[in-house]
Amino acid sequence: MTQVGKDATKDLNTELLQFVSFNLGDEEYAIEILKVQEIIRMIEITRVPNSPEFINGVINLRGRVIPVLDLGKRIGLPEKEHSGDSRIIVVEIQNKVIGFIVDKVNIVLRINQNIVEPTPELVGKIESEFISGIAKMEKNLLILLDLDKVISQPEMSVLSAA
Repeated sequence: MTQVGKDATKDLNTELLQFVSFNLGDEEYAIEILKVQEIIRMIEITRVPNSPEFINGVINLRGRVIPVLDLGKRIGLPEKEHSGDSRIIVVEIQNKVIGFIVDKVNIVLRINQNIVEPTPELVGKIESEFISGIAKMEKNLLILLDLDKVISQPEMSVLSAA
């Protein structure tokens, strides 16, 4: 392989981003796969008395107690009944393990970085501060969430206490 070929391959590899895509309501969202520890079916969530409104409760996942939040509700979407397609995406944010309830998990996507656009000023139903970008897919737009911004530092402290 020529030097040019090696450089082209290197550039191609560095531009690919991996995301887990999922639905919240009618929209498709994605989060970086590196933050995802696992995806599980809905299990019983234990409500914790006096916990903040944004925390649905906690789950026992193989001996670990993990706080769980409804991601749609957290980013400002209307509350929705959970279905058989609902899942809990277990993620690590700022060295804390948290579960996010989503309506449906789709697939793992590899996205070329050049199709990701910066967040527009007005993004519709959710706070634009939670969005790291918009990926222009063939048939739709994919909203890329920034999980570090979905949970603020004071809320992270509350989650640690939960």
